[in-house]
Formats: sequence, structure tokens, C-alpha cells
Amino acid sequence: MSDNIVLKTNQEIALMKEAGAIVCAILDSVESIVEEGISTMDLEMKARALCKEYKVTPAFLGYCGFPAVLCTSVNEEVVHGIPSKKKILRHGDIVSIDMGVILGGYFGDSARTCIVGEVSKEIHHLLEYTRKALEVGISHMVDGDTLFTLSAAIYKVAEEAGLGVVRKYSGHGIGTKLHEPPAVFNYVPTGYSDIVLRKGMVLAIEPMFTAGSYETRVLRDKWTVVTKDRSYSAHFEHTVAITDDGPKVLTI
Repeated sequence: MSDNIVLKTNQEIALMKEAGAIVCAILDSVESIVEEGISTMDLEMKARALCKEYKVTPAFLGYCGFPAVLCTSVNEEVVHGIPSKKKILRHGDIVSIDMGVILGGYFGDSARTCIVGEVSKEIHHLLEYTRKALEVGISHMVDGDTLFTLSAAIYKVAEEAGLGVVRKYSGHGIGTKLHEPPAVFNYVPTGYSDIVLRKGMVLAIEPMFTAGSYETRVLRDKWTVVTKDRSYSAHFEHTVAITDDGPKVLTI
């Protein structure tokens, strides 16, 4: 196991669970106002108000210069979409809402993809199997399993569902920093060593699947990642700890 991976104590995991529960509550509230005709900035302002209400620090605002509390990624946008008054949600859209907070020096991070109105069977398929891949990944968060086994299991879900797996972005370790080692790929990469999973590891697992090609590019805003073929993309994420009792999802 990499010397850079920080194992968390039971007390630290409990603190991260507090942060994660607030992330979940904020995402629940933001998702509840997702509807046709509102802007992604409306979602942002809701999240900002809730951060103040819960007395937590938003994790993304100012991170490497990111200008918002939420990442709101619509349709072909994969991740890191910037909220905007001009981005109006329309019937048939999907929007990924990614949110992190800091509480007592510890981070929580979670994402979900929401539907606006009714969407096609193809898009339901995309969301269903991206969500399923997250659940499969979580099931491998046990002491003695390996990181690449987890990654391979996520990839298999996409492969069997005929979906693309985004390569350039991954999940990550998390704790007193938003991004800690190791990277949690949604496929088995080359040029990396596998890692044995151990009690106390906390990972943000986040499958990013597409309805078409896995290839992506970054827009001129230098943040928003989109699919090159403009196919829709879905993104689900939970912060998960390895405990004596198996996987513990901290963002519910």
C-alpha cells in the first residue's frame, strides 16, 4: 500500500460521517427544486444558503480557482460544470450535481444525476447502470480486497450495459484534504500498481459513464468537461469508509 495513503481512525470516520450527512441533506434539498425552467445558478444559490444554515465550508468554492459551491453538469457535460443564470434546465435534460463540504477539518463529497421531466429509455439506461456501478464499487470496499478489483467491477457494469467509461477523471481518497491518494479509476489502468484495501481507508467512488464514446474535452471556461461526441453523461458519487463491518457509506 502506498505510504501516502492516510488511514482514518473510527473517530475520524465518525467526523467524516457528520460532514457526509450534511452533503446528503444539501443534495436532497437541491434536487428537490430541479425542474424545467430553473437555472443551474438557482441550484447554486440554494446550496450556498444551505452551507450557511448548516455552518459548513463549501469544499469546491475557490478550490484551484473554481468559482462555485456546486458542480452542475448538464447533458453532455461530464463533470465540473459551472453554475450559470444562462443555463436553463429544459424538459428531457439530465443534470449532475456534485457537492462537497468541510466540517471540523474533514471533507465529505458526493454527486448524483437528476432527471428534468421525462427522458428517453436510453438515458434511463445510462443513469440506472451508472448508479449500479457505484453500488458494485462500494461492495468491494472491504479489508483485503484490491483497488483494481473494485475498478474492474465498475468497468464490467459499463461494458455489459454498452456504455462508455470516462478515462481522464477518477475518484479519489478523501479526508483532511478533498483529494488524497489513491486515484480510484473506473477501469483498470496501465502504469499503476494495484493497492490492497485496508480498514480505515476512505475513498470517494464516482463512476462517470457516457451513452457514447468515453472521449472528453474541456471547454473554454477551463473547467467544464464534455463528451467529444456530445453524448449524454451520468455521474454518481459517494464517500465510503472501510470498517470492521465492511463498507460504510458516509454520504447518506
